[in-house]
Amino acid sequence: MGRADGTGRLFPLSFKGSLRFMKMESKIVGTLLEISINNLLRNEPATIHAMEELPIDIFIPLFTSALGNRQKNVLKALVRCWPYHCLHVGTLNIPESSYDILEAMVDGLQFVPAQNSSSGGSKLRILDLRHDPDCEIICSYRAKHSFCFLSCVYSQHSMLKAKDGEHNVMCLGMDSSESTPLPALKTMELLMDLNFNYTLVETQFLSFLKNKIEQSSGSLHLCCRSLQIDDIDVYKNSLQIMDLVCIDRLELQKAHLRDINMLLSQLSHLESLTLIDVECRSCKGKIFKTFLSCLGNLNNLEELNLSFFCLTDQLKKILSVLRPQLDILSLTVCDLSNKDLSILSQSTQSSHLKLLNLSNNQIFWEGSEPFQTLLERVSGTIQYLEINNCQITDSSLTAILPALSSCSHLRVFSFACNSITMSALVSVVRHLTGLKELRYVIYPVPLDCYEQGDVNGNLDQEKVASLHNQLKLLLELAHREDMRWTSLP
Repeated sequence: MGRADGTGRLFPLSFKGSLRFMKMESKIVGTLLEISINNLLRNEPATIHAMEELPIDIFIPLFTSALGNRQKNVLKALVRCWPYHCLHVGTLNIPESSYDILEAMVDGLQFVPAQNSSSGGSKLRILDLRHDPDCEIICSYRAKHSFCFLSCVYSQHSMLKAKDGEHNVMCLGMDSSESTPLPALKTMELLMDLNFNYTLVETQFLSFLKNKIEQSSGSLHLCCRSLQIDDIDVYKNSLQIMDLVCIDRLELQKAHLRDINMLLSQLSHLESLTLIDVECRSCKGKIFKTFLSCLGNLNNLEELNLSFFCLTDQLKKILSVLRPQLDILSLTVCDLSNKDLSILSQSTQSSHLKLLNLSNNQIFWEGSEPFQTLLERVSGTIQYLEINNCQITDSSLTAILPALSSCSHLRVFSFACNSITMSALVSVVRHLTGLKELRYVIYPVPLDCYEQGDVNGNLDQEKVASLHNQLKLLLELAHREDMRWTSLP
């Protein structure tokens, strides 16, 4: 006999009782595990001493807690005895400046002869210290075969290439001991995103990495996927510790174009390139031609960001060598002309772009027609559009609104730091509320809200409050309370 639940179905009382017991049992197990982890972390010396005797299922929650508590000694011991093929920081939080935590984990890597790697000790082959919201702590959990989807596939020093070499030796019937007098160390990979800036702790960490790689006798491959360098002249020697072919995201600041060319010639798999404040005397010389050639060889490039890079009437040369399926193009403070806009609107890239940033260029100084044509070309794909500080006025804004309102996939639109009036802003609201995917708009404070209508004067807070109320009412009338409008001067 049973009784009906809310849906009218009958369930045996014993079944419902079993469900409650299972939930209670799961809660008890979770509580006991949490207590065990806390006890282990409170007694660091005993835990480290008994690390190899701990149950395999406790390693992941222990690692998560030790990382949250910044217990460096425990983290080092966990890496040294890690029972899985890979270890990823993934979604776990490591503050950007916490090089001591990163150093502790890297220091836990043990380089042992390959033939001894399967007998006890750490099975770790890949240590991934990058923040990745889509990555779990291990890839091969409960899997029969050791495999990591994030292992390096490009470098000749990667683990996969090393395994291929071992396989070829075996196929040829050769004994590895014949060619290697000492036992070969098992290959390991260290995945990191690196930022070369001027801080002392960062410089010390790079020195530590260099020593660790030298200590490995070539068995540790530093696989840097994302590299940021503030001044390449300062860090040229630091580049020697990595294989540049692994990099898929590169950001350079304050670099001469010839040094950029030197790097790009080795970055055949680059997906994202950001260049800020580039030193280039002429866009007609040999160095610039070499730069164009390097760009043309980046067959995987999906994102190009140029800033403080004078491209007046030269954009055609850049676009002619870029792959057609470019997703992101940012050209801020590049002195673009109307001719450059016309070239961009006619390019093959314009019909594929998802993000376009043309901020801090006086592209509306000579009129709005080139940009209006560009909007029509990108309307089918554009999702993020920024035209901040581009000399936009009421008349130019009115001219581009029909094309802008046809960008059906637009999600974010920013046109701050432009001189417009309240009536023009209201017109923008009425045109854009029909874009169902648009959620965020960043707009300039209208001239009407300044005392005496001068942006160099003080804001009239009563007028600003009235503006916000009027925008709120317009969004409510359009049933677009899901849109967020934010003002910047």
